[in-house]
Amino acid sequence: MPVAVVDDTRRSILDWLGSVLAGSLEKPARMAQRVVAGLGSSSEATVFSAGRASAAGAALANGVASHILELDDVHKGSTLHAAAPVIPAALAVAEREHASEESFMLAVTLGYEAALRVGEAVNPDHYRFWHPTGTAATFGAAAAAGSILGLDADRMLDALGSAGTQAAGLWEFNADGAMSKHLHPGKAAFNGVLAADLARAGFTGAKRILEGDRGFFRATAASWDASRITDGLGTRWKVSENCYKMHACCGHTHTAIDVALDLREDIDLGAVRSIRIETYGPGYAIVKEPNPNTPYRAQFSIAYVVAAALAEGRVGLDQFSAARFDSDGVREQVIASLLERTSVHVSDDLTAKYPAAWPARLSIELTDGRRVQGAADFPRGNPENAVSTAELEAKFTALVAPRFGEGVAKRGLELLRGLDSCSDVSAAFRDLVPAR
Repeated sequence: MPVAVVDDTRRSILDWLGSVLAGSLEKPARMAQRVVAGLGSSSEATVFSAGRASAAGAALANGVASHILELDDVHKGSTLHAAAPVIPAALAVAEREHASEESFMLAVTLGYEAALRVGEAVNPDHYRFWHPTGTAATFGAAAAAGSILGLDADRMLDALGSAGTQAAGLWEFNADGAMSKHLHPGKAAFNGVLAADLARAGFTGAKRILEGDRGFFRATAASWDASRITDGLGTRWKVSENCYKMHACCGHTHTAIDVALDLREDIDLGAVRSIRIETYGPGYAIVKEPNPNTPYRAQFSIAYVVAAALAEGRVGLDQFSAARFDSDGVREQVIASLLERTSVHVSDDLTAKYPAAWPARLSIELTDGRRVQGAADFPRGNPENAVSTAELEAKFTALVAPRFGEGVAKRGLELLRGLDSCSDVSAAFRDLVPAR
């Protein structure tokens, strides 16, 4: 792989590790960890904050934990969070097989290739009903696991066939804020490990799982572009298109948040008459909640996060504390007042740019008649508006240190910086955090 691609893979692992460690202490993760422990005693791979489990079980538990805080990475063209399903699968199998750092890094990179290319092929039509992090990413998890196992072409085809027939994940979870969203990457990781292990044992899978008459394309999308699977394969690496989330909420809100933060210094909150947010159709369908009554719903409310950005200058985990909400909606008075003056609209010209861009426009009318306006196509953390490795390390420390201590945060960064010299991935991650 090109040196730049290796660096991008390492950055993706850094960003993922902060999310999975912090997420591993959250309630949905604890539930998944207990269920995995009940599946049987095994010590093949690390379950962060919960000891050891089988490789498939560890992939499931860590996949769930990775996607809880809404701070894991995302990819524009596929609208898919690759780290949460792909890296837990790669790590679990790498630990079980005592693989080297090189094998682990290669597996992660190839997992991103498969997940994101399949996601791009069916996006955006697939996104109407299906959550690509649970569907397309199953192929990525299988490719990552199969790479560690050294599957030949025929066996890898079997693994992808078995992965595709398991691929699932419906958007209905968003109607009531169900924990199924966290399950999607966990189950994709689990299914990928299972598919690769079965293939190694000689278990066959559908040979035309993508393009077949009853395959993934036709079953999950009214329109698709199969050429996206191989376009630039081996020369344009998908992990280098990765987007890092700098706000703790749905990625469809991030451009609007950044525009709000840019405008914040130019307005007096007390003089705001109205706030008009414009966004793109597929994103609006996910983030249209006008007055959220739970932290989870707030993470999927573009109106709330823009108001929080204007009022408080940031949209981190603190902005989604339970005390801010009750059954009637937002309790925090300044934000609630701004929400009463906020409207959200779908604009056709912005929808036309999606998914290549995730654009937003804001127009804030003041009581003196002035309008303060801003627009952007890409949020911070996208390759077009990149953040540095130092910023990602600061994000990692901010997630890990308050939960596990400064020492663990420092050890984690040292581990990642020294990963090149690791001959056995299992030894590197095994004791990073204590089981609780």
